[in-house]
Amino acid sequence: MESGEVEAIAKKYGVSTQDAAFKAELCDLYARYVYSVLPPGDEDLKGSEVQAIIKFKRALGLDDVDAANMHMEIGRRIYRERLETSDRDADMEQRRAFQKLIYVSNLVFGDQSAFLLPWKRLFGVTDSQIDIAMRENAKSLYSSQLKSIGRGLDIGTLIDVRRAQLAYKLSDEIATEMFREHAKKLVEENISSALDILKSRIPDSLTQAVEEVNIVIKFNSLLTTLSKHPQADRFARGLGPISLGGEYDHDRRADDLKILYKAYATEVLSDGIVDDEKLAPLNELRNIFGLGKREAEGILSDVKSNIYRRTLAKAFNTELASVPSKAAFLQILCEKLQFDPELASKMHEEIYRQKLQQFVADGELSKEEVEALMAFQMRLCIPQETVDAAHAEICGQLFEKVVKEAIASVDGYDADRREAVKKAAQSLNLKKEAVMAIFSKAVRKLFLSYIQRAKEAGNRIETAKELKKLISFNTVVVSELLADIKGELSPTAETEASSVTSESEGEDDEYEWESLETLRKTRPDKELKEKLRKSVQKEITLKDDIPLRDRTELYETYLMFCITGETTNVSFGTAISTKKDDSEFLMLKQLGDILGLTRKEAQDVHIKFTEKAFVQQAEVILADGKLTEAKADQLAKIQKQFGLPTENAQKIIKGITTTKLSSAIEASVARGQIGIQQVRGLKEANFQLDSLISESLRESIYRKTVEEIFSSGTGDFDEEEVYVKVPADLIISAEKAKSIVQDIAKVRLENSLVQAIALLRQKKRDNVLSSLNDLLACDTAVPASQPLSWPTPGELDDLYAIYLKSIPKPEKLSRLQYLLGISNEKANKIRDAASEGTLPIAAAEEKEELTF
Repeated sequence: MESGEVEAIAKKYGVSTQDAAFKAELCDLYARYVYSVLPPGDEDLKGSEVQAIIKFKRALGLDDVDAANMHMEIGRRIYRERLETSDRDADMEQRRAFQKLIYVSNLVFGDQSAFLLPWKRLFGVTDSQIDIAMRENAKSLYSSQLKSIGRGLDIGTLIDVRRAQLAYKLSDEIATEMFREHAKKLVEENISSALDILKSRIPDSLTQAVEEVNIVIKFNSLLTTLSKHPQADRFARGLGPISLGGEYDHDRRADDLKILYKAYATEVLSDGIVDDEKLAPLNELRNIFGLGKREAEGILSDVKSNIYRRTLAKAFNTELASVPSKAAFLQILCEKLQFDPELASKMHEEIYRQKLQQFVADGELSKEEVEALMAFQMRLCIPQETVDAAHAEICGQLFEKVVKEAIASVDGYDADRREAVKKAAQSLNLKKEAVMAIFSKAVRKLFLSYIQRAKEAGNRIETAKELKKLISFNTVVVSELLADIKGELSPTAETEASSVTSESEGEDDEYEWESLETLRKTRPDKELKEKLRKSVQKEITLKDDIPLRDRTELYETYLMFCITGETTNVSFGTAISTKKDDSEFLMLKQLGDILGLTRKEAQDVHIKFTEKAFVQQAEVILADGKLTEAKADQLAKIQKQFGLPTENAQKIIKGITTTKLSSAIEASVARGQIGIQQVRGLKEANFQLDSLISESLRESIYRKTVEEIFSSGTGDFDEEEVYVKVPADLIISAEKAKSIVQDIAKVRLENSLVQAIALLRQKKRDNVLSSLNDLLACDTAVPASQPLSWPTPGELDDLYAIYLKSIPKPEKLSRLQYLLGISNEKANKIRDAASEGTLPIAAAEEKEELTF
């Protein structure tokens, strides 16, 4: 309908278009049309409503004011219906209908809607509610428009979508977000389809899944290209590469995306060649899936690893077996696949280990299997040390199992066990070093269990019994087992030869200690050797498993057991000590070998034990600290009994007497009975002062000596004597000595002045002179930086006058003048008065003499 047609109808019936009644009819007609065009509350706008209303308004010839009033009337109607309903769903429908009215009305009247449509005044809605109505309806219309966009991305369609966005009054920000969401949905459809195909495991499922992924990559590339188009500003907003990273469910779907990425990479790189043309879509797909760089690299590494393994398996018995340079062939494979050579080397090792585990499943390696393993090593360029490590671990586990069964057997180490150990040692193709390492580990573990039980024993006797079990286990089981492993047919003869050799070693170093009774007994004589003729291994020890201190303590415990024997409790609380023969000392020697003690370390235990026993008896004899001739004879007999060398016995005796003397000297120092002169006397008598007198007491003697110098009344201070000679005699550092002198001098400097004034007031002239000399001595040690202060200067003048009368050395008189703060003018007057005999202090003294 056109406006001319409306005017023609009005003219036909003789009605004026300006007639109020006619205009009211037109407004009512317009309102009914607008209400009919707007969809119900539960339906979305179709997008044609605005243009239809504008066209009908123009046809009716209504001005904007009248038309706007009709929109307000429709709003009142919807508002009343909303108030009248009690149903929640109906209320929501009316709310949506009102929002659609606001949106359509604002678009119909454009910029004038702010003046023509008083939503806030009539209905109490806020600006934010109006914005929501505008945004949500625009989004609904734009969403419908986006459905026209597929994966082809026609330029004309993109332009139409942009025009629709502007017409719908939708912001670029929201339009961009909606376009991206639409594009992601398209991508997710392909991804879901690809995953379904993969999981279905139908024929060619991998190929079909890859086709779906290629569609995604092509679509993403097209989005990226169009975003850089010269006329991109005319296109729909939101063009650009897609990324599924950051989505709320990305973490949940990450595993599926990784599976799909791995499948795509496997198909693309299936020919074993990696180049930039193949890596470009892989990188693009990584960005689309939102995978981290490390994640993608890890997946590609797995894919390359699988391809490399397949290629290797295919070429192992063909190309790889025939090429002259195996390393060059493998290097080319890695370069084509851009596969890390280090990862390839690890794979070669893994393949070798798998093959080795397969071959040794029956407990041995045949000749053919050994040759096959050598072929794997050669063709895969596996280093010998890697092969040795694999054999040591895999074959070693089997050998270790056989060894443990042999050691822990309840029936003992019988012929069957012996044959099993020999077979395992020879048939598993293990190196001698590996065999020994495995055997040593198993044996040391059992050794440690014996040691642990020995440590947990309740007393020394029980500890020794557990150690004896350890020695027997080593002799009966370990030594024979080791001989079988090494293939030794005559272990006894070899042991004897090694025993002779070992005993000859270090003979010169131990000659002086052969007199020790306990050490001598560990060297068995011929008769005892015949009695205990048995092979005993010395290769496996606990040297690296137990600290030296613990090992020597265990050795010493068994040594004590060898000497004292086993104690048996009888009735009435008494105990009997069982006599031990010298065979116990031979077992002690074997214990030392098991503990990994060197001859020197074992010897030190014997020395320590003997010296300890000698010290205990010597301390009783020398309790008073005096060594008489009778006591010396008694100690000599004990020394001979223990076999202790004279030098060591004399050292112990001297140590005891010195300790006694030291205690007496320190007591005298504490009572103040020993000074520097007595110390020098001790030094001349060749006594070691640092062992006789503690450092603190020597410092105390030095402090006392310095205080005596500062209180001698002579005024002399000999720096060489105080700073050099006396510290040297007392073994005190020069720095420490100087610090002590300074501390004392600073305190006594002022005290000497106070003492001199006090004596002056008591009229003790001679004592005043002594105090002044002490003052000068302190000043010589620590020169004062300024004169001393005193509240009554006259008394200072009297002190100066008294010292002047003693006819002192000029330099001392001058220094005293400075310390007392007496000016030159006053000093000259005092000197003149002294010459004339008119000194007040002199007159007072003469008066006292006359009075007396």
